[in-house]
Amino acid sequence: MEVTVNCAEACVNGCILGDKCPNKENAASASNFIKETSLDRMLEIADEARRKKAMQPPQWVIPDFPE
Repeated sequence: MEVTVNCAEACVNGCILGDKCPNKENAASASNFIKETSLDRMLEIADEARRKKAMQPPQWVIPDFPE
């Protein structure tokens, strides 16, 4: 039986599945990124993403009301 876990909610204090975590590969990739990337470079990446998002036109959401 496979258990489905909402990691964003259940694992805020650390992974609750341990070695059975389906996101184990992503965690290793994130750890490597943190180890190998300087804080200055991370801030540059964040600033680039912020600028890119700010340059996009606003997206309007028009609700669909039932008739």
